[in-house]
Amino acid sequence: MSSFDAVFIGSGINSLVGAALLARDGWSVCVLERNDVAGGCIRTSSDLTLPGFTHEVLSSWHPLFTGSAAYAELKDDLDRRGVTYVNTDLPTGAAFPDGSAAFVTDSLEGNVVEFDRLTPGDGAAWERQFNAFMEHADLSFGILSTELWSRGGLALGHRAYRSLGRRGLLQFAGGTLVSCRDWTTETFASEAARGVLAPWVLHTGLGPDQATSGFMTRVIAAALQLGGMPVPVGGGVRLVEALVGIVTDAGGEVRLEADVDRILVANGRASGIRISDGETFLAHRAVIANVTPTQLYGKLLRSAGVPETVVQSAKRFRYGRAEMQIHLALDEQPRWKGADADRLARCPLVHVTPGLDGVSRAVNEAERGLLPAEATIVCGQPTTLDPSRAPEGKSILWLQLQELPAGKVKGDATGEINTGDGSWTEELREAYADRIVARLGESIVNLDAATAKRVVISPRDLEALNVNLVDGDCYSGSCALDQNLLWRPLAGAPGHGTAVAGLWHIGASTHPGPGLGAGSGYLVAKELTRPPIVQRLRARIPRRS
Repeated sequence: MSSFDAVFIGSGINSLVGAALLARDGWSVCVLERNDVAGGCIRTSSDLTLPGFTHEVLSSWHPLFTGSAAYAELKDDLDRRGVTYVNTDLPTGAAFPDGSAAFVTDSLEGNVVEFDRLTPGDGAAWERQFNAFMEHADLSFGILSTELWSRGGLALGHRAYRSLGRRGLLQFAGGTLVSCRDWTTETFASEAARGVLAPWVLHTGLGPDQATSGFMTRVIAAALQLGGMPVPVGGGVRLVEALVGIVTDAGGEVRLEADVDRILVANGRASGIRISDGETFLAHRAVIANVTPTQLYGKLLRSAGVPETVVQSAKRFRYGRAEMQIHLALDEQPRWKGADADRLARCPLVHVTPGLDGVSRAVNEAERGLLPAEATIVCGQPTTLDPSRAPEGKSILWLQLQELPAGKVKGDATGEINTGDGSWTEELREAYADRIVARLGESIVNLDAATAKRVVISPRDLEALNVNLVDGDCYSGSCALDQNLLWRPLAGAPGHGTAVAGLWHIGASTHPGPGLGAGSGYLVAKELTRPPIVQRLRARIPRRS
């Protein structure tokens, strides 16, 4: 039986950041991971395709992390452990079917020029929207970096009221609910301007016609200009190794192949956990679970006396669309078609898309259970930033598809692919990948000839890699408004505290949601290390079960 101040369930970015911060503050910390590698959705492989090619098997890009409070606080430690980020002045672009392209740069001046190139007047529109966003950026970013269900959330609301006034606050709040379609259509005259921004809502777990997708598009547009598209040299594994090192150097432990079976509760308080082989880990101050609500309340807290209303609410937690990935090892650099081929080749992340309507159509087809006829292809080119990930002269592509049905596939929007009983068999996986690669080959003229090896990861494969990715949902739960912001993870159990004293809930299923920003791990670590008098005062505030 081992004993620690805090025990983390799962080793994703939120757990590792939270554990590192607590360890630096003198806590004895243990992180338990069911897989044979740490990192959660950060998983780097040097043998996925061919020798010499380094692939990010799941997540790949780190702008949310390098722009986070967690990174600011841990940067010196990470630098000492050799974590080096590289960036670009051309973070993203979109390649359209007619061979044209559009881009977002890392400067206001560059974006004004680029959007004016698309349609005169859209450059000024970009400048207006960016300046308007930055005027209240503290509130916008604050929504995504504050524990909303807390005194901090109340303070943020009070600050917004003082800054904006009653009517201004109502207008600001209403603006956060606007869809991406409405915002981009109102703001830009060019279909290309709308088309370069609309695919980004997929990275927030939303579609372009959903509430809050316009707000999230504005957040991402600002973040791209302010922060670019950084990646760690050598892959995300370097960040994972460094965070693990902070924990272990402070005397903590990161245990692999430790599948947690149950959270132990004594006298209404989380006291530790038991793993599947029966070993027990005591937690004197906190248990922090980086899991989905389904796992937390349906498995780990079984028979723990959790209020039935919370258990039933967890059973109703919805998962979102599925994801699929395709990893390609190329014998040469990709050659894009069109007048903007050189810029597309320099761009680390290109969306191959027909534009706003195309994204909307593909999302709709996926949500009706169909394989989309013309999916948005997220085409990552990591070697544009980090050439060390492939042998000299060669390259890799990281393809992400975020518009796939949740659960069983009901059919194919084109009627061309036989989906069988709807299960993600090897045949279905490869048939759909054939469609995607053929489409991408219309934009990258040497794709077929240059491809040396292809590996496809289906939604079923994703869940096998990480149990939090239920049915291939890479965002660990629908990000629709009723499961987002104040209502994430559950309307009946919002925030990161739980009905069990000493038990905290973090991860993509909790606020501020998915991504590599480490927001929930950071927020809980900060809460746990508040001065004791603040904790005692906060403990007097009753929590409704």
